[in-house]
Amino acid sequence: MIARTRGFFSKLQAPRSLRKQLLATSLLILSVLLILIGVLQYALMRNFIYSNRAEAMETQMRSVPREFYYINLNNPLNNPAVENNSAGDSTQRGAANGTSGGTYAPGNTASMNPGQNSSPQSGTPGGADNAGNNTNMSPDNKRFYGDRRPLLLDAHTTIAIYSSDGTFKDLQEETLSASAAPRMSNGEYNSLLKQASDKATGKYRLITAADGNEHLAVFMNLGRPGATKLLLQMSVETGPLRDVIMQQLLIFGALSVVALLAGLFLYLPALRKTLIPLSKMGESAQSIDAGNLDVRFPVDQGQLEVDKLSQSFNGMLERLEISFHNEREAKEQMRRFAADASHELRTPLTSIYGFLEVLLRGAADNRDQLYSALNSMHGEAKRINKLVEDLLLLARMDGAPQLRVKNLLLGEMIDEMQPQLLVLAGKRKVNFDISYGVRGPVDADKIKQVILNLFHNAVQHTDAESGAVQVSLHARGTWAVLTVKDNGSGIAAGHLPHVFDRFYRSDSSRTRKYGGSGLGLSITKSIVEAHQGEITVTSTPGEFTIFQVSLPCLPD
Repeated sequence: MIARTRGFFSKLQAPRSLRKQLLATSLLILSVLLILIGVLQYALMRNFIYSNRAEAMETQMRSVPREFYYINLNNPLNNPAVENNSAGDSTQRGAANGTSGGTYAPGNTASMNPGQNSSPQSGTPGGADNAGNNTNMSPDNKRFYGDRRPLLLDAHTTIAIYSSDGTFKDLQEETLSASAAPRMSNGEYNSLLKQASDKATGKYRLITAADGNEHLAVFMNLGRPGATKLLLQMSVETGPLRDVIMQQLLIFGALSVVALLAGLFLYLPALRKTLIPLSKMGESAQSIDAGNLDVRFPVDQGQLEVDKLSQSFNGMLERLEISFHNEREAKEQMRRFAADASHELRTPLTSIYGFLEVLLRGAADNRDQLYSALNSMHGEAKRINKLVEDLLLLARMDGAPQLRVKNLLLGEMIDEMQPQLLVLAGKRKVNFDISYGVRGPVDADKIKQVILNLFHNAVQHTDAESGAVQVSLHARGTWAVLTVKDNGSGIAAGHLPHVFDRFYRSDSSRTRKYGGSGLGLSITKSIVEAHQGEITVTSTPGEFTIFQVSLPCLPD
């Protein structure tokens, strides 16, 4: 059954609209809650009505004199002593029924049923004004009761008496009940004899009669003296009570349907208004493409969740915009790099190709021309080899740079390079300002290449006679600061942002004259950044240029 139910619901397609999904889910939850409330209401109302009815029946049983039950228990057909007694001898009648000194007047209706209307009109089907006019009684009972009226109850109410000796007496004729009293097993009655008392408790039991009708029964111990114990049973059919409960449930069901319909018509406009921010986000998203990433979603629409979603989308769009921008710049840099690399390689290759053509045309027979051409081709080959090595180094630094890091003294390392730097400087004045004892985790070969590139760059842009270059190293906290300063031509402000770009030259003629390819500063920056350092440049045209490298160092 469960599998079939799941299969049925799986075939039902959920609405694709978020508004309809929310509406369907809300109405479904509300319906389930109303059903649960109805079930709970039925259980509570049923117990409440049954308990109230049981209390009323117990009160009704206690209001009837016990002599009435004792007299009716001993049917005159089975008790000749009672049958032969005169109708007016109440003392003998009480003794015949086991009562001690009980006084029960046969003609006194009030003593038999306090509160019972003594009018001849009973208003109950089968009721009569006296025993002689009651056509439902047998002749023997009419002769036994005389002028006494029967105990008039509701037509669906029955009274029965059970004796511990197994005798069960149904007082249907005495109460004019429309149905016979239901009977349980002797064992159940004997168990109730031990538990029941003559006090009102409100406890009840549901009994199914022989005709299939359900009865609500209450029990009271009559407390008769002697060995034989008596249990009084009063029952009423539960059909009328259930009708009252079902009527209340029908009213509740009708009100629930009205509430669901009202919720349907009131919830739709509220959902439509609530989902307006999402609709706006959808419209904004449709207008976004790769060339229009500057569009942003509104972030102040009065709904916290939607505003957070808008902020998240805006952050994603901002990252996408930056990514697309970086990708375009990377492509442009790659295009420039390929063009510049091709140009740098084409120049020496063209030169080598030209010298080879000259040699093939007969210049090889001239010893002087042969040596001159070979020397020129050798220089161009060295230039190509240097360019290829620089490109390979940049490629390795851009990928996963492999550094042989050791804790070295940077000042002593610069001292080792002083002879080579002085040779590069020529007649230029060189000043060293070194703080010894500065130690840091560096790759010695790579840092020497940084110093050499910066010093060579300073030499290229200073006058051969009056030029001056200063190399300094000092510790500033956890940083070792290396500075290379020259008094050359300087760098224009428009060129400063690009000096570390690959194949970029602020002075092409001078750089090419010294065999530069425009990759030295790019390589320097890559090495410094691989050491988790930073390189900056400041310059004033015609006065000075300062390159400053900051590298992590160990505390003193």
